[in-house]
Amino acid sequence: MNRAARYLCGLWLGVIVTLLYLPILSVGLASLANTRYMRFPHRDWSLGAYADALNQHETLVLHLTSLKVALVVSVLSVALATLGAMAFARYDWTGRSLFQKMVVLPIFFPQPVLGLALLLFFTAIGITPSWKTAVFAHMVWVLPIVTLVISIRLFGYDPAQEDAARDLGASRWQVLREVTLPHLSPGLVSGGLFAFLLSWSNLPLSVFTTGADTTLPEWLFSRVATNYAPVVSAIAVIATLASVAAGLVVIAGLRLRRSRRGAGSPV
Repeated sequence: MNRAARYLCGLWLGVIVTLLYLPILSVGLASLANTRYMRFPHRDWSLGAYADALNQHETLVLHLTSLKVALVVSVLSVALATLGAMAFARYDWTGRSLFQKMVVLPIFFPQPVLGLALLLFFTAIGITPSWKTAVFAHMVWVLPIVTLVISIRLFGYDPAQEDAARDLGASRWQVLREVTLPHLSPGLVSGGLFAFLLSWSNLPLSVFTTGADTTLPEWLFSRVATNYAPVVSAIAVIATLASVAAGLVVIAGLRLRRSRRGAGSPV
């Protein structure tokens, strides 16, 4: 690749990165204003919106509700998707092809339509919508994605490793802990992160299924549509930073675990 081509590739990459992060930057700039309407440059720059956001009890409630839903969805999705991925990618059985199609089918449904269908279903059987029904709704859409993520790891997995471990005297639990799970761990972590972030930021399903409980995306949408103020942008920035912090914690934990395993392995 010559110098001009490298320059054009770098320029194109810069344009893509700018277009990806400019909306986030605009939200950050909007949070520094002290007026209701966005104008740039601001006449007065202020951090008052962040002070208001941190002093409001509603900010904590919104984040805790979204966090509760996202954590439950990620844990349940990883557990159920692991079992589903075994049937999806590892074992050959009658009906496997139909099962694979049924697993991925919810992904292709528009989320507002799926949310409305679930709301009608909950109402018909007498269940009052709450954050718990939102967990179920999110899982209907998230679980197939996590199943596919974990299945990718299983497609490249050789079950003969487990047979070899059993031949050497390992129990089923030891095989699962020492052979199967270490191989699947990248898929499990990736699937868990996907589930958490997709649930944390989900709006269409939450609007129909949370009932009296309000998640952060719902609140942001309603305030932007009806009663915008700089505190809305400030809370959006805080939520973004919380998501980044959660990802960094997971990455740091994985690196720490990997370094400990490397230090404990025999030379």
